[in-house]
Amino acid sequence: MSVSVGLGTTESQALSCLALHGERGQSDLAKDLQLTSSASTALVDRLERQGVAERTRHPRDRRRTIVRLTERGRQITDESRRCLAHALQLLGPDQLVGFSSGLAAVADDLDEVARGLTAGDIDPVPTHALPAT
Repeated sequence: MSVSVGLGTTESQALSCLALHGERGQSDLAKDLQLTSSASTALVDRLERQGVAERTRHPRDRRRTIVRLTERGRQITDESRRCLAHALQLLGPDQLVGFSSGLAAVADDLDEVARGLTAGDIDPVPTHALPAT
């Protein structure tokens, strides 16, 4: 779904987060997605250019920025939910139980890895990214 509307992985995760939690402070969204402040600024810039989210000033704290879905962003997340619901309906009750258990096991393991990375107990996998210019 993300590819068909021109969104990358991080943009899709941000839309999902906003659809699930509602409007978020930009710093809260950054924490949710484990992004730095500068990375979250670039992310929200992209979301605005794509017309799926918008920034507004916090009503009581002018230093804070609120990020929320636009109508287009809501349409995309609603359609994604419909697609997922349809796909899950293809599974029978026995398959759905196994699928759910499998996803829970994967999520638990990923949470454990994330905690290990955050705590410094696990070394991150080195990447071969080019240095920033």
